Amino acid sequence: MNDHPQAPGKARTGVAGLDDILVGGLAPGHLFLLEGSPGTGKTTIALSFLLEGARQGERGLYITLSETSRELREGARSHGWTLPDSVEVFELVPPESLLDAEQQQSLLYSSDLELGEATRQIFETFERLNPSRVVLDSLSEIRLLAQGSLRYRRQILALKHYFARYGATVLLLDDLTTDTLDKTVHSVVHGVIRLEELAPEYGAERRRMRISKYRGQSFRGGFHDMAIKHGGVQVFPRLVASEHRTGFARHALTSDIAELDALLGGGIEQGSSVLVLGPAGTGKSTFALQFVAAAVRRGEKVAVFVFDEELGLLFKRTRNMGFDLEQMRDSGMLHIEQLDAAELSPGEFAHRVRARVDSAQAKTVVIDSLNGYQAAMPDENALVLHVHELLQYLNRQGATTFLTVAQHGLVGDMKSPVDLTYLADSVVLLRYFEAAGRVRRAVSVIKKRTGAHEDTIREYRISGGGLSLGAPLENFQGVLRGVPTFVGAAAPLLKLPDSD
Repeated sequence: MNDHPQAPGKARTGVAGLDDILVGGLAPGHLFLLEGSPGTGKTTIALSFLLEGARQGERGLYITLSETSRELREGARSHGWTLPDSVEVFELVPPESLLDAEQQQSLLYSSDLELGEATRQIFETFERLNPSRVVLDSLSEIRLLAQGSLRYRRQILALKHYFARYGATVLLLDDLTTDTLDKTVHSVVHGVIRLEELAPEYGAERRRMRISKYRGQSFRGGFHDMAIKHGGVQVFPRLVASEHRTGFARHALTSDIAELDALLGGGIEQGSSVLVLGPAGTGKSTFALQFVAAAVRRGEKVAVFVFDEELGLLFKRTRNMGFDLEQMRDSGMLHIEQLDAAELSPGEFAHRVRARVDSAQAKTVVIDSLNGYQAAMPDENALVLHVHELLQYLNRQGATTFLTVAQHGLVGDMKSPVDLTYLADSVVLLRYFEAAGRVRRAVSVIKKRTGAHEDTIREYRISGGGLSLGAPLENFQGVLRGVPTFVGAAAPLLKLPDSD
């Protein structure tokens, strides 16, 4: 999603998220460095850059010193691309003299080329085609041919001035396989895009990018998650909530359960966030789904992102409680998606949430659960910052967000994997407690920024009829500790089906 208008004359890269980060694309007529270890997506981005130019009626030139023309075209086909006639692939091969049996020392490696011969072939091909966009792959080969930092720098400067005379936009690729500490090119080029690949202890590899330099141009700083998928590279710009402000009328959203709405002081305010805390099995998802069903009945679209439960089981389980999620989905009012924490980066998750809110106009968002979201970023130390930006963005779009968090333990002192109670606008606390020889459940609201709420504790039940709440438990003390003390004359407990 491109949040910035394209600046006049910018050369788009063909990767929407990257153009967003670059605030429109690359400044034409300049050299840019795209660096990263092998496998990080440099060639795929470079091909997207040339294909985008072809769509704009520009001629492109891909100069390869490392891959063969056949390999490049096969790589393009793997993404469903066919290189048009306006994109030329020039494979720089050794001079014919190196093929002589008496002179041959090795196979056809670009390191056998003399630097002057390589430069001459590049310039001759460029002048023959006169392209607007050029990709040079890769600088590691040029660095080896130069055999020294001074000669290498002079060669890059020569390339820069030569291409600048013709107004070409050039993307230099560097696979960082030789002398990774050499920053010669960084000081010469107009901008630097760095790609990285991370390997978690479990799950798929994670890729990210960062713009470390862009002369005379603002850009979105920091790391941005990315992925290589069929169709090319997808970049997920880091979410900055302050860039997304919309106006909307705030009003209370009800759950259609009178007792729950009373506990919440009349309901939940639109554009706020609700954190539902409790141990496993207390019904955190059910509380969130009660608001989902109410929103669908009001004619509002909803997005539910499930980390922990298989959708088939969720559909069956909730159907027995009166929530027909499949019918809501088929009607187009509910988008429900199961996410694999081992295969998903935080940036991609935020991108998916934004897509539902921006494009589908979802006004209620459920993330079930934050424990699964945390598992999607095991090496991330900024979970709180990720959640803060996401909640702020959703709030400013007028979307009401429900997050569930499973606490450790069953009764007594509960521990949360991460404390987000200060971020959420409302906090709903669920607890088990023992009374009359039964394990029962209690709910209370411990925080609500947007208005008053009951300070009582109510018992609730989950049955075939759905969620039901009882009167405040005024005759018990210590419910939140799990083993309350009866202090009243009568116990206002909910009647269980088999307690007659």
